[in-house]
Amino acid sequence: MAQQTHFSDLTFIGRESRVARWFARPAKRFLAVEAAGGILLLIATAAALIWVNSPWGDTYDEFWGTTVNIFVGDIEIFGGHSLADFVNDALMALFFFVVGVEIKRELVDGQLRKPRDAALPAFAALGGMVVPAALYLVFNAGGPGQSGWGVPMATDIAFAVGVVSLLGDRIPRRLKVFLLSLAIVDDIGAIIVIAIFYSSGINLGWLAATGVLIVVIALLKQLRVWYIPLYVLIGAIVWWTTYRSGVHATIAGVMLGLLTPALPLQSEDDTRTVARWLRDKPEVFPIDVQYASFRIRESVSVAERLESALHPITSFAIIPIFALANAGVRIDGDILAAAVKSPVMWGIVAGLVVGKTIGITLFSLAAAKLKIATMPASLTLRRLIGLSMIAGIGFTVSLFVSNLAFGADEYHGDDEHALVINAEELSNGSVALAETDGEGGGSIEDNAKIGILFASVLASVGGLAILWGAGAPDDDD
Repeated sequence: MAQQTHFSDLTFIGRESRVARWFARPAKRFLAVEAAGGILLLIATAAALIWVNSPWGDTYDEFWGTTVNIFVGDIEIFGGHSLADFVNDALMALFFFVVGVEIKRELVDGQLRKPRDAALPAFAALGGMVVPAALYLVFNAGGPGQSGWGVPMATDIAFAVGVVSLLGDRIPRRLKVFLLSLAIVDDIGAIIVIAIFYSSGINLGWLAATGVLIVVIALLKQLRVWYIPLYVLIGAIVWWTTYRSGVHATIAGVMLGLLTPALPLQSEDDTRTVARWLRDKPEVFPIDVQYASFRIRESVSVAERLESALHPITSFAIIPIFALANAGVRIDGDILAAAVKSPVMWGIVAGLVVGKTIGITLFSLAAAKLKIATMPASLTLRRLIGLSMIAGIGFTVSLFVSNLAFGADEYHGDDEHALVINAEELSNGSVALAETDGEGGGSIEDNAKIGILFASVLASVGGLAILWGAGAPDDDD
């Protein structure tokens, strides 16, 4: 039986008003459900598609194409780019920060801490990246869509875990952990791919500045400086220097996430001692409460606290906004006809649905056969295939990589160098916002988005069907 959620009557949500009882508390409980983020993501995607294909579709491009200029004094922080670019470069950096924190926690105190435990999801993720990329290139090698090979490598953690959670107890918790760990390793691969292959026009001066700031943060950590606003300020500057360097700005979020302390300063025994000290003190002053509060709070790592605080913001605000800004693609007979003829679309569908399923399954079986990793008893072949197909839900990260591969060039360094990069990329067809890869119809980016949407639906429905057919787990699962 699920544990009942209790709300304090000291706050609005715990009171007996009609708004609190009929709206606030049900909304709070909904947001606590694993699948809630995926549901909001679906709603945002549907809204984007309806908006752009409605009679007011032109306002979609006008709104997200609004120029954003942010200055601090005479210093340009973000300028000359669209609102959609701001979402992708700035807001998504916070999403990738949370991803970095999740990776750090898994490496320090989670499923990826022990090499033996990490081996299976690591090999599975490797297969889930290599095979989809290879399948994509089978369709697109040498063509204008060749640069999109990174699109089908991605797995959307929130969407994949949300879809699996719809099965409830039919999927053992250990297999959910396997899928989560696989997706996290997959994210590490996606981050490396973005940093190496989808960053251009590197400005070494700005990159060096980023490196210096990262060293400063590491030194402050070593000195046990624990003033959070200082880290927020330096982190914001790290994002800006990374943005100016030509490396995609979201990498700054990942770097900062990996630097976040994942072990608590205070042990549980010391925490209990402090709590008893406060309880037994004859007279308690505000400074005593402040001291005890800090010691008790530090029994939970900074990484865990930040993940708990920021995960709702990224899952329920940033990711839906990202989907609303990027999932809008016009769908009519001509565009669909062009997409059906597009090797980009079929490369993405084949990579995400077929490549993920084959790659994860075969690499997992090979790791177990070679005794590199241990296969859980509950991970039957059917469940492995079903989870592998679920991992083919690339959606958020796939759309993100698609923007980098096929969107307009967004170099943020000096203009002279930017012109050189643009000329080179235009000459070899790697930048193709308005270029088509079929016979008329939509652009490569439109074809890629249609492929991502179609593949994610196929992977969701196919994976759920396979896992449902696997039956309920045994008691020892």
